[in-house]
Amino acid sequence: MRPSPYQTRILEATLRARLEAFPVVVVTGARQTGKSTLARELEGGARTYLTLDDYGVLDQARREPDALLSRASRLTLDEIQRAPELLLAIKRAVDADRTAGRFLLTGSANLDLMKGVSETLAGRAVYVTLWPMTRGEAAGAGSAGRWNVFLDEHPRRWIDALVRDEDPASTDPPSGDSTERGSATWEGLARRGGYPFPVLNLASAADRTAWFEAYLRTYLERDLRQLAAIENLVGFQRLVRATALRLGGLSNQASLARDAGIPPTTAQRYLDLLEVSYQLQRVEPYTASPNKRLVKQPRLYWSDPGLALHLAGGIQPTGAHLENLIACDLFAWRETRAHRPNILFWRTSKGVEVDFVIETPGTLIPVEVKSRRQLRVSDARHLASFTRDYGEAVPAGVIVHGGRDTYWLTERVLAIPWRRVI
Repeated sequence: MRPSPYQTRILEATLRARLEAFPVVVVTGARQTGKSTLARELEGGARTYLTLDDYGVLDQARREPDALLSRASRLTLDEIQRAPELLLAIKRAVDADRTAGRFLLTGSANLDLMKGVSETLAGRAVYVTLWPMTRGEAAGAGSAGRWNVFLDEHPRRWIDALVRDEDPASTDPPSGDSTERGSATWEGLARRGGYPFPVLNLASAADRTAWFEAYLRTYLERDLRQLAAIENLVGFQRLVRATALRLGGLSNQASLARDAGIPPTTAQRYLDLLEVSYQLQRVEPYTASPNKRLVKQPRLYWSDPGLALHLAGGIQPTGAHLENLIACDLFAWRETRAHRPNILFWRTSKGVEVDFVIETPGTLIPVEVKSRRQLRVSDARHLASFTRDYGEAVPAGVIVHGGRDTYWLTERVLAIPWRRVI
């Protein structure tokens, strides 16, 4: 099978700007999100590309790191987590010469969370994350969702702004296209996921299932074993499945440990490993409230809903999987903003909750996700509670739903179809 042509990624402009300003730029993200392809495409032949998946390069990185770094004035080093000791040599090189764009590093681990690594390039590097493909990227538009509208426009202009210059990926598909690459419905989009190879090259559900299974065996377990010892593989696999079955739920370490049959301390270490390798993403709670007791546990999402569905045993997509789609799009969009917003959620001790809160200085945009096609005014009650608590910081709220119409459900809550916003 011949791979599909390169698809523009939303990080391209951000990466070029960072390379013009900083000596070290680090692109991280899960395996197979397209980091290597992006790094090669970014500047064509203007950079020397080396990967630490090559054992000769890896050996030189460990034995003669300074010699490796002298091979080119502008160097791209792929899979840097394989030789974290190389970062010390990069630190020395940058301290001697801070020319912008010297090193572009990619890695399948969050270096900020890796023990002993987080401080190595402090003040010398900037970090960006490449998430699995958004719907807009898969359609060739090189875009994430329309979240900028809610931050950059007055609520009275939200509908006009969303319709104006609408992204082709947000329009309804042609009739009869409900199975084309699984992207015409949100359920199909969730099954397909966002990893570039299955998105662009695998049209059948059976082929994607085979790819996800190979991914788990050849990448997930291998990468995690390189980062830390997994002494109980069966327990780890049970924990992975348990998180996929509790998608969007609160992170309850003790309960997950019981499901997996492992000690709570082991469960926490495995959860940390899944986060370090960009498989699992915690969404932290928004905890500032003048008059309510708030939940302080994070919620758990997978970085790819297709992989989450595969791990859960091929169950039918639920509203939690639409939430996961929205979460993934928010994560990808956040990387394109000069000042990265916080993506949070809100939940009181009495169970009143808002699925996502986009936080920037002075502004809060609460977002609810409803998979139903028809909404009721009562669906806005939690957004109304949030708005009452936080007043002028909330210009308006948003409900992303499974229907087709965009309209104001209440005076301060906009209902918008999922395909118009992601």
